[in-house]
Amino acid sequence: MHPTELISNLRNFLPSESVLYEEEDLKPYECDGLSAYRQTPLIVVMPETEEEIIKILHVCNDSKTPVVARGAGTGLSGGALPHAKGILLSLTKLKKILEVDPITRTARVQPGVRNLAISESAMAYGLYYAPDPSSQVACSIGGNIAENSGGVHCLKYGLTVHNILKLRVITIEGECLEIGGACFDTPGYDLLALMTGSEGMLGIVTEITVKLLPKPEKAQVVMAAFDDIQMAGNAVANVIGAGIIPAGMEMMDKLTTHAVEEYVHAGYNFDAEAILLCESDGTEEEVTDEIQRINEIMKKSGAVDIKTSHNETERLTFWAGRKAAFPAAGRISPDYYCMDGTIPRRNLARVLAGIEKLSIKYGLRCMNVFHAGDGNLHPLILYDANQPGELKKTEEFGAEILEMCIEVGGTITGEHGVGIEKINQMCSQFNTKELEIFHAIKSAFDPDKLLNPGKAVPSLRRCAEHGAMHVHKNQEKFPDLPRF
Repeated sequence: MHPTELISNLRNFLPSESVLYEEEDLKPYECDGLSAYRQTPLIVVMPETEEEIIKILHVCNDSKTPVVARGAGTGLSGGALPHAKGILLSLTKLKKILEVDPITRTARVQPGVRNLAISESAMAYGLYYAPDPSSQVACSIGGNIAENSGGVHCLKYGLTVHNILKLRVITIEGECLEIGGACFDTPGYDLLALMTGSEGMLGIVTEITVKLLPKPEKAQVVMAAFDDIQMAGNAVANVIGAGIIPAGMEMMDKLTTHAVEEYVHAGYNFDAEAILLCESDGTEEEVTDEIQRINEIMKKSGAVDIKTSHNETERLTFWAGRKAAFPAAGRISPDYYCMDGTIPRRNLARVLAGIEKLSIKYGLRCMNVFHAGDGNLHPLILYDANQPGELKKTEEFGAEILEMCIEVGGTITGEHGVGIEKINQMCSQFNTKELEIFHAIKSAFDPDKLLNPGKAVPSLRRCAEHGAMHVHKNQEKFPDLPRF
């Protein structure tokens, strides 16, 4: 269908200001948080109701026009990168909190609602929404569903998939599905888990029912400094080995610590090779006991400096540095490339040593910040896009980090999704038969491949070109590799 006709069809039911097609209006939508890759969409639409979304999808399906859903645009894997010949479906106007139910401890919200706004609306009832990505002040719950986001407290409270009960989803054919329910289990296949993390490739989420948790009576953070990053990694294992499941456990290396301390002034130790933040929450008695045990473990693990938050302000200050790691990187480098891979905790020191070698190999600095408790790494590769060849080197550096994650028994993503960034490494993570199953699932929901095409699941041809069509070359060497 010619763009003029497409615009005319969309304006039959959308206000003119909700259909954008001029170059200057489209530019703000050309990328998400992965700004190294940009593409101007053909048209941007901004519906305000579910009914409008259904009509938009009917137009797209009838005309075989690709459609890419976009939330707040904070994603870091290019999952919301527009299609040059497609419609970008912005969900930012669907931002109503429909209901907060303190009895069932749930909230019903639209996809454009900010993550933090859910907790703010539940605060009056002593409740909150647990998943807390670093971008929670801006990111939308719809985007969190698409990428199965986590956050610094995911070790104890889980990812998005563990904190939702029900979704309303519109298929490419305009059919409304209700997935999940009010109970903790529903009959049939677990489509709720399938839809969470599907990166907008199976349907458009229009309503989410989330779980709410009681706000803990008390929370405290232990901040431990180590002069050896391997010792810090061992401290993580020692805490978990002692039977303690912290509310959050995060690590930052020296380069990261210096960047965030100059930005936030959280009181981090400048001399430390690694800073470990370990939080306990619960009742007064539980936290007091657990904090004492954590302090003892940190001392025995070789911490050279230990501080414990004494009030809520101090606790939030300790966390402020960790949550500001990404913007802090922008203060010391023109550009940065944020990676996302997950490894078994026992291999933490090995992988960090490998990243250091890669940093020397490519001549690029790398800030290491990660969810130490669950092994989710976020290396920030610092580069300058204005320098010829640096982006290419950065991409190769990042690809080697992800391949290393696979080799030690991990995965190529923990919470940022695949998008376009990691699509080649999907060829290393999965073999031909597994990828065929992924494509079959996609076809069952979206037979014409109109929803977010070219993302997350690579074509078999692409994998053949990537040279990783068959079972990963290290499968025999690492038999504990996760399989689909």
